[in-house]
Amino acid sequence: MIHMKGSAKTTTSTARVEEAHSTLYRSGRGTFVQSCVLGDEAGRGLATVGIIGALKAGLPFRELEDLRDLLDLPMDRLAAHLGISRATLHRRKTSGRLDAGESDRVLRFGRLLGLGLSVMESLDLARRWLASPQVGLGGETPLVYAETEVGAREVEDLLGRIEFGVYA
Repeated sequence: MIHMKGSAKTTTSTARVEEAHSTLYRSGRGTFVQSCVLGDEAGRGLATVGIIGALKAGLPFRELEDLRDLLDLPMDRLAAHLGISRATLHRRKTSGRLDAGESDRVLRFGRLLGLGLSVMESLDLARRWLASPQVGLGGETPLVYAETEVGAREVEDLLGRIEFGVYA
């Protein structure tokens, strides 16, 4: 989808994002990131096309703040994992919206934290696992591995093997 300032498509996309967030907040269920992590039914009820539209339009900055809170990481460290410089982070905070790539990476990390929570059965254990070097990732931490989509898939695979007791 091509986004031009003031275009009907941008306005419609932005309206859909705000409507989805409004629905989650009205129901007391939070944001897309919280839905990914906590397995919220409202987040699951959002159609994939709606999530893709929201990512393309750029998620609100509060999604990044929610991810920071859920991961319990300092913002500068999380931003580095997401490939967001300090200057860009400041601009995004001021504008209140992330760009499409940043939004996708935020949701990626939220998805991995949710999977980690499901496997480890504790948010604290999932956080620690994501921040600790893992033999199955060549001694790298899952947070560093997840900086790329290919790496994130490897982290998902490793969590799946842990969940089912297949370490080879």
